[in-house]
Amino acid sequence: MAVVLLSITFFSCVTTKSLYIEIPQSSKKELPDDIQSLLLVTRVVDNIFSNLESDSLQRIFYKQSFDYDTLVKDLQMVDTLLQALGELLYESERFDIVIPEERHLDFSKNSLITREMTWDEAGTLCERFETDAVLSLDYLKTKVLTSFDRDSEYDIRNDAFVNIVVAEMKVAYEALFRIYDPFDEKIVYRKFLRDTVYWEAADYTIERLFSRFTSVKTALSETGIALALDISGEISPNWRSGKRTYFATGNSELKEAATVVEKGDWLAAKKIWEDIAENTGSKALKSKAEYNIALAYEMLGELDLSVEWIIKSYKTMYRTQTVNYMEVLQYRLKEKNM
Repeated sequence: MAVVLLSITFFSCVTTKSLYIEIPQSSKKELPDDIQSLLLVTRVVDNIFSNLESDSLQRIFYKQSFDYDTLVKDLQMVDTLLQALGELLYESERFDIVIPEERHLDFSKNSLITREMTWDEAGTLCERFETDAVLSLDYLKTKVLTSFDRDSEYDIRNDAFVNIVVAEMKVAYEALFRIYDPFDEKIVYRKFLRDTVYWEAADYTIERLFSRFTSVKTALSETGIALALDISGEISPNWRSGKRTYFATGNSELKEAATVVEKGDWLAAKKIWEDIAENTGSKALKSKAEYNIALAYEMLGELDLSVEWIIKSYKTMYRTQTVNYMEVLQYRLKEKNM
């Protein structure tokens, strides 16, 4: 995968320009290369799920004096989870994503956990929606725990203790995700998550406290986003920032290529540098062009060719800058092959 160019900055030491890039890193759980598209569905929604308005759901907890402990099956939370996960996976540039209108599939349970999808079912879904695999939320349990209390705290301005009210909310969740590859008839990813998300606030009056305290509905949606971040963080590539320099002066062609780079056209810039490397009689200029070609190949995601050209530059003329870049590329190539 190619790096992403963030910005080109100022001239450095007259002859070079600097740029900042985002470098892809392998995901924690790498899916097979032939899985490029995912169908996102759930197999947890039954007739017990509801989609109460925020105020209606909040009143249920207020009637219990906001001191309540109950399971909540909220349809909006599930939809928020799917939408957030789809956006995160797509923005990673690793996957194409399909979320169908009929995203909540029928299912049967094995004890408490949803049974695994059959390969006929997974294959039919992939064929219908033209995806390589199915990512399914196969189990979800959300428990909302709220508490309300009165307390006191020291007010340093008035040198006295004052009464306050305190609210706390926890959403404890359990979730199981599976990715079905019907072509190899294999579950290529299985992840069970269990965690708790917390909210807490205090104020001097009940009215002020609950006017700004996170609602139960919002808390459930935020929990869905937390789940989406967990899964995306495992199967999507991560990015780290890096800095690169390239030679921008030495002759008119190098200056021309620098202008092309500013437009983000690495193929055109590479062609100019290749012409310089092939035709110049100057070792200094040739090594600069070869160095820049190595950078172009890195930007285009061709690390093997990038290493090949930086070695050529090193052999043509020694530069500390070339040696440093060679070490960077070799590290990146080692990362890629791990």
